Order: sequence, then structure tokens, then C-alpha cells
Amino acid sequence: MHFTSEQRLDDGVLEREFTLGEIPGALWTPGSAGPAPLILMAHNNGLPKAEPRLVARARYTAARGYAVATIDAAGCGDRPRSPADEEARADLRRAMRAGEPVDEIFESFIGPLVENAVPEWRTTLDALLALPEIGGRVGYSGWTAVGIRLAVVDPRIAAAGFFAGGYVPLAQREEARQVTIPLLFLLQWDDEGNPRQRALDLFDAFGSKEKTLHANLGGHTGTPWFEAEDGGRFYDRHLK
Repeated sequence: MHFTSEQRLDDGVLEREFTLGEIPGALWTPGSAGPAPLILMAHNNGLPKAEPRLVARARYTAARGYAVATIDAAGCGDRPRSPADEEARADLRRAMRAGEPVDEIFESFIGPLVENAVPEWRTTLDALLALPEIGGRVGYSGWTAVGIRLAVVDPRIAAAGFFAGGYVPLAQREEARQVTIPLLFLLQWDDEGNPRQRALDLFDAFGSKEKTLHANLGGHTGTPWFEAEDGGRFYDRHLK
């Protein structure tokens, strides 16, 4: 892991960008001394690691005493996408403009994104846990499709917060039954791109004995900021 930039923010959080082979990422660590528990924060469906809402959540969470890391996994952010992926995205835009069904198109590129992203997240986790400023339990926050797979294949993930707004491929919907860690699931009740019943069915499928659903009125990007506070209390219970 090679750090390429570093700045101390007003809240005492240290923000650093890094590269790990071909993987670009960012790490926020609190100003307090001692190893901090880690939260992996994944953006949704190929958005960049610099997406403002993600950065705001990362800084807030780091100020609460956590190390927070995100990456641009394969096909995400500025990293190259395959011709098939670009074609699928173009088909998706056309279908959405025409009001046509889009599930099959989502399957064609979200599924491969998950397959390629999870190994890179695990490689990044290996490197992060070797840093002296990081120690203790590991949590996950963000993109549900990647989080389900990561929670199933990597026992180091101790708790997860998922956002219901992103498309979850059929394979991950089946895998949800194998997720048994404590879970916080955030649902926007009026999400224009994610049918409410599908999200409720997914919540029901999770195998966790401790799982909490928070539903708020509003569209896809309308998650209230107080959910960051509730999320912080959730991670405090399970990671500290």
C-alpha cells in the first residue's frame, strides 16, 4: 500500500489517498491515539470514491473514532470498464428513458461488478489490517450487493450497514440467507429506482438474528443525516 497524499482536516481526521497495485483508495483515521476499528465504506453501483455523500459519511464516522476506507474497485470510479459493461450501461439509459423493464440489463453488469469488486475489497482489507493505526473488529457500510457477498465470504466482517437503494442481483438475493452478522438496513420508502417490496423481501431473507430496518420517506438520495448518527451507535455496539 502506497500513500499518495495526506492532509489533516479541521476535525482532526487524517485523510490519505493510496494505491494498492491497480486499486486506488482513500483512508480516514481519527485524531485519537491507538488502533481504531475499521469500517469499509463502499459506494453504490460504480460511483467514484470521491462521491461527496460518501466522503461526508466517512469523515463523520472517522471523527467518531473509526478508521474508514473506500476504494474504486474494478469498473468503478475512473477505472476502465469493459466494452460489454459500457454497452449494458448505454442499454440501461435507453430503457429508462423509454420506461422499459431494466432488471435484465442490471443483471448483465451489476453481477460482474460484484464478482470483480469483492476480491479487491478483500485484498485491500488485508493491507489495511497490517497498518499499526488500525486494529480490532471490522464493519461494512454501503452498497448492498457487494456487502452481501463480502459478509458471506469474509469472516472478518463483524457488522454491516446496507443501503437498500442499489440493485441487488439474483445471486446476492439468494446469498442473503447466509448473512448472519448484525445488520442495519436503510430503506427510502419512495425510492424511484428500487421497488419497495423487493427491498422488504430482501430484508426478510437475511439470516441475521439481529437485523434492524430503518425506513424513511423520500427518494433515492433522501436518506436523512440522522441515520449517520444512528449508524454510529450501531457500529459502537458491535465494533467497539
